[in-house]
Amino acid sequence: DVQLQASGGGLVQPGGSLRLSCAASGFTLDYYAIGWFRQAPGKEREGVSCISNRDGSTYNRDSVKGRFTISSDNAKNTVYLQMNTLKPEDTAIYYCAANKIPSYCFSDMDYWGKGTLVTVSS
Repeated sequence: DVQLQASGGGLVQPGGSLRLSCAASGFTLDYYAIGWFRQAPGKEREGVSCISNRDGSTYNRDSVKGRFTISSDNAKNTVYLQMNTLKPEDTAIYYCAANKIPSYCFSDMDYWGKGTLVTVSS
């Protein structure tokens, strides 16, 4: 079975850090685009960060630039999202997704993982 498993969420204080993991099984992430999305209560889902495993290029939405870093470990078939200097507005369920077209970051994703909850609160 093809699966993406997101993990690493939790409760953290403002200014803290978390690292999310997205582990793939049933397929290899080579040459895929892997995106992290989030959905906060009452809000639409939004793309946060993306990496193209074809060339390693990355993209981060403006609100997380300088704080979030996406990376890929192809040997482990896993993509990570390092989140630093977390803010209450980062609170959301975070999902990872994969696209067979490595240049398509946030649209027409082929595979989705179940979310992991990130709560930023004091």
